[in-house]
Amino acid sequence: MGRMDITLTELEDAINFWRARKPSTSEACVLCVEAAALAEPYAAMIMNHQSARDEAAMPEAARAALSAWRQARQAIAQVKG
Repeated sequence: MGRMDITLTELEDAINFWRARKPSTSEACVLCVEAAALAEPYAAMIMNHQSARDEAAMPEAARAALSAWRQARQAIAQVKG
């Protein structure tokens, strides 16, 4: 299986998806688990001036959040037809 990269823009879209789906309900503005899992690789990409990153190198929680984001995005696209 080949390398599967995610772009910075896609990662930002996934974070925004999770923030919209599971917004912070406290005054502390804490990210949901999925957005928090994606925030770490997102920040690392920005700090390292990367435009894309190998998903296999990401922590399991980040990969799971990306997978769920893709499934939801695919379901929405099918509904919109």
